[in-house]
Amino acid sequence: MSIDHRANPAPVDHGSDTGAFTVLVRAGEVSSEGLSGRLGRWTHGDGTLAGRLARGIAGLIETGELRPGDRLPAERALAASSSVSRGTVVAAYADLAESGLVERRQGSGTRIAGAAASVAPVHRPGRGEALFSALPNAIDLLRTVPQIPELAVQLIRDHQPRLDLALLPETDPAGLPILRQLIAEMYRAEGTPTTPEQILVTHGAQQAISLVVNALVGPGDVVLAEEITWPGVTDSVGLRGGTVHGIPMGPDGLDVDALEQALARLRPALVALNPHHQNPTGTRLPAAARHRIAELAALYGVPVIEDRVVAGISFDGVVPPTLAAERPDAPIIVVESVSKWAWAGLRIGWLRADPVLVRRLRGARQLADQSTSVPGQLIALDLIAHAEELRRANSRIHQERLGLLQRLMAEHLSDWYVDPPRGGLSLWVALPAGSADALARIAATHGVSIAGSAAFAASVSSDDHIRIPFTAPDDVLTEGIRRLGEAWREYRETLGRAS
Repeated sequence: MSIDHRANPAPVDHGSDTGAFTVLVRAGEVSSEGLSGRLGRWTHGDGTLAGRLARGIAGLIETGELRPGDRLPAERALAASSSVSRGTVVAAYADLAESGLVERRQGSGTRIAGAAASVAPVHRPGRGEALFSALPNAIDLLRTVPQIPELAVQLIRDHQPRLDLALLPETDPAGLPILRQLIAEMYRAEGTPTTPEQILVTHGAQQAISLVVNALVGPGDVVLAEEITWPGVTDSVGLRGGTVHGIPMGPDGLDVDALEQALARLRPALVALNPHHQNPTGTRLPAAARHRIAELAALYGVPVIEDRVVAGISFDGVVPPTLAAERPDAPIIVVESVSKWAWAGLRIGWLRADPVLVRRLRGARQLADQSTSVPGQLIALDLIAHAEELRRANSRIHQERLGLLQRLMAEHLSDWYVDPPRGGLSLWVALPAGSADALARIAATHGVSIAGSAAFAASVSSDDHIRIPFTAPDDVLTEGIRRLGEAWREYRETLGRAS
């Protein structure tokens, strides 16, 4: 499995009626067959043939399937593949040139107009900052900071650091060899063939995600993710000058058909998914969907980040295997950490990837912060050795906490519909009416901080959901939901007066 440093240059398109695979763009050259397939039944409709062809190509430019600098097919080639006259194509290209959508130069053909993306990343406001903005003296229902199991407390108290490792004058940016070996063994035991050379230890899962994004995403690149996702993904991509395209979701998570269409159309540099007890929606992808995602990653050659930080927090005992286990040759990058199932204060995470990419990220890591804290890695050794027990204990703790949250909501928010997740650390709740952002502002005046759709939406937010973590201690969660109930009743009255 080898991962290139840029977006896949030859996406596969499924646009033809015959079902055969045709390449839309290869190395900046637009295929006449691929373009005809993507345009579909463009000859039907109002206006001249040339006008309809021009509108079809303009639509592909608008959606980003055709990008600045891409060279359109020669007139004769497109005319032949589309079964129209060369004059129709010439007229369509002339219309596009007059509109400023393409540039026509003697000897270099017709290219999509516009400058290539700037090397400097575009600054975009971070969505994740909202999750660290609890007001002073307010109850924080923004973040998912899990309770630490008693077993983890005991392991930490009993920990005896190995000073021969802790006092080494130099450390490997990829992590302690003994820890990489243990993580690889853990994956092998779970059914994912892994060698220590495939492991890179990081300061938490977020650093792992950021390292991958920094390496694989550049200005103007597209990254695919769930339409509702962890803001650490969208913020990291935004800092690189890229764009996150949200894929629709259903009751079981990502719409895999929509993912396949986006892979064919948008030529992404990366796909970032959280398929197991997804944060924030709590969805868990079925086995068939997980397998198909791995197949698509292999088919299109597009790297996929698989965020598994809460995969092991399962209330029914089901912990799906990694996507990497579904298709060993697919470019799957698994990201995980101990923070969600052992100790939130221990910022030890890792990624599992192709050894070539791991070596590359190791070099980037050396420039960022050299290496992960050795004492932290040594404690992680003790925790990972008991990973299965810790995950079960953590699952029991938070299943009980979810039950408490449901009872509290039945008392204080009885008109809210609750669809409990099968794992994870938070509840994604649809409001019966109104705006999540407006409710959050009123909740703040009642002394409770909550996050709505805008913090998690990949693009435009529907502003109709809030995330409620069930990680706070019982007394804090009880008081927080009581205050939220008061805020909702106040807000609901304003909605009634407005109608």
